[in-house]
Parts: sequence; C-alpha cells; structure tokens
Amino acid sequence: MLRLQKTALLVWLSLAGAAQAAEPVWISIGEQGYQQLKKINPAAQSRQSRLLAPDGALAKGGAGENVHLVQISESELPKLSDAIHENLRHCGGYIVHASRVEAEAALKGPAAPLAASVAPSYAIDNQATVKPLLPQLQDSNILGTIQSLSSYQNRFYTTRHGVDASNWIAGQWKQLAGNRADVAVEQFAHAAWPQKSVILTIKGKSNAAETVVLGGHLDSTVGSGTGEASRAPGADDDASGIASLTEVIRVLLASGYQPQRTLKFIAYAAEEVGLRGSSEIARRYKQQQVNVVGALQLDMTNYQGDAQDIFLFTDYTNAAQNAFLANLAKTYLPTLKVGYSQCGYACSDHASWHAQGYPASFPFESSFNNSNPNIHTARDTLASSGNQARHALKFSQLALAYAVELGSDGPAAKRLAQR
Repeated sequence: MLRLQKTALLVWLSLAGAAQAAEPVWISIGEQGYQQLKKINPAAQSRQSRLLAPDGALAKGGAGENVHLVQISESELPKLSDAIHENLRHCGGYIVHASRVEAEAALKGPAAPLAASVAPSYAIDNQATVKPLLPQLQDSNILGTIQSLSSYQNRFYTTRHGVDASNWIAGQWKQLAGNRADVAVEQFAHAAWPQKSVILTIKGKSNAAETVVLGGHLDSTVGSGTGEASRAPGADDDASGIASLTEVIRVLLASGYQPQRTLKFIAYAAEEVGLRGSSEIARRYKQQQVNVVGALQLDMTNYQGDAQDIFLFTDYTNAAQNAFLANLAKTYLPTLKVGYSQCGYACSDHASWHAQGYPASFPFESSFNNSNPNIHTARDTLASSGNQARHALKFSQLALAYAVELGSDGPAAKRLAQR
C-alpha cells in the first residue's frame, strides 16, 4: 500500500508540474517587484494599479506604494521570487490570487472587517497564567525542530520532500495533542499543489466563535531552480518560525491550558511563491465568516542582525495589535529591546490576513536592512545562526504571551459587563 501511495504521489507531482508550466495566474505585486518581473518577462503588463500604503499613512502625508495587477504563467513564480530576493533582498513582494476578481479586490486595500468583529481589549491581565509558562519554553527543543526540518533536502511546495515535511509537522503536532478532545490537527489540502498546510486547533471554552491565529510557513526554496534534488535547508526561513510555534504548542498543551477563544496554529504551504497557502486559508476563513480577532506571523526568528531583539513591521499590519505586542514584550520580556521596521507589499503571510481585513502583526528577527543574507541559498543552515536557538526562544516567549493574553478572553458581552 505504501509503495502504491508513493507511486500515486510521483504521478501527481509529474502531472502537476506539467500543468504548472502552462497555467496562468493573477497576482498583485508591489512596484519594485513589478520592475523585477518586467526584467524576467518584458511582455508582462500591469492591467491595473493603485497606490496603497500602511494603514492611515496616506492620510497623514506618508508615502505609498504602487501595487499592480498582472497575469503571468505559474512557471514564472519561482523566477520572480528569486529575482525579488536577489535584487531587493527580501521575500515575497506579491500575492497569487484565485481569480482576476479577487486580484482586483486586493488593489482596493484590505477588505472590510466582519460585521460581528469587535476589537480585543488588549488588556494584559493574565500574568498569573503567563509567567509560570514562560520558563518552560526551552531553546533546546526549538533547536531540535529546526534540525529536523532543515535536514530535508528541501521543503518546496511541489516536491516530495515538501510533502514529507508537511506530514512530519502534522505528526509532531498530533503527538503533542495527545488525547485531548478539545485539540485537533488537520492537513489543509490545496488543489493546485501537493504540499498541505498544517493546522492545530485548540477549541475555546466560553468564546469559541472568536479565533486567534499564530502561523509560520513550512516551505523552503533556493529560487527558480528548486527541484527534487535541490538543497534548500531553510533553517531560518522558516524552520525557525515553525520551531518557535511548535515549542509554544508543546508548553500550552503540556500545562493543560484551556483557552476561552479558539487558538489555531498554522504551518502554511507555498509561502515562497506568492503567499499561496496562507492566502487560500485566510480567504476561506473570510468566506466562512470566521471571526479572527488577531493573526501573528513568525517568519524567521533565529538570526539576530541588530542590537535590538524583536522588530515589529509597521506596514500592512495592525497598529493597535502592534502596540499590544510591544506592551507584551515590555511586561513579560523587559530585558529585550523592540525595534520597528518595514518590509513592503506582501513580504510574508501576515499580508494574507491583512488583505482579508483581519488584524495582523509580524514580529521579525531583525530590521529589514539587516536580515539574514543566507536565506534562499544552501547556506541557510543552523551554522549561520551559531548552531543555537536562543534568539528564536524570544519569539516563542512573545508568541506564548500573545496566545494566552488574547486566548483567555471570554465573550465580548461578558467582558463589557466586567468593566
């Protein structure tokens, strides 16, 4: 049976690769990324464009960024990602959309929040729960997860290695979940590629209809040539983020913590080629009217490129939630230094949630200008982070505080009555 399953997977991969070469896709892409695309494919044309900016920046006289609507061949996506990384020194820069209609909607800026959405209070009032949990987070466990994920030949979204890595994460998270009836682990299947996203859900007790999302991406790449034989360890990008999240899951579940809101931990597929996994999931949640009160993205947590410890990216994120994260760090991690930076349009999976009108934040390992120079190469190994995971531990600590402080709130009506 196992041999038949592997044979079926190889056939699927072969057919998917052939279809991918010819399939056109719609993307929204920032101005700098668009100029890189024009170098790759001079025939690519902007069908529409619009000036977008971080929330409220244009009204305050701040600078914006032209975002373009373009249709290209799906086979060009890895080349585009490669060019943006090599020449602009960052990931992402564009979002793949399911249709032209959805791409056009993206050019209008973030979608309206759900009618039932109520902003969290952002009160820090669960110190009795958070403080005993923080010392239980161990950098040695984070290190072990990074070692395991970076040992795969690569974790690209179309390779059997990428499929195996998704299965491994699902298996690890299921072990952590044990027999808890309020915890479920699923693999979210994407029709257009074989790698699945992984979702661990801890169902809320009194306020399950409100959801808190914590995520990172599971795929890795070395650019346009990534294939079965390519070596793309992705130790920092983004095995580190998945490892930081996994340690939060371990401690929360081992402690028996039961949230009031529903918590979802997500390892996204296909981030490196246009935020495809997170975009599909965030879009699905919006269609299903899932009330996501906050989304946190951990994409690269183990390379300290600056004197500051944690940088909050202020563009295409939620200012109120960013302030909440800064206050969490001040309260629970007072020795850490928090900085601020920007990364441009669609630089990681937080942008998928922001586009759907959900509050999203992106704490990062360094400033934009001093990020890890080894990503998207075979040199993105643990050695580039000193063969340790102490920096990634800081992000586990912040993420745990975020999960508990947001996750412990009951229904809005009860919260208002208590004030």
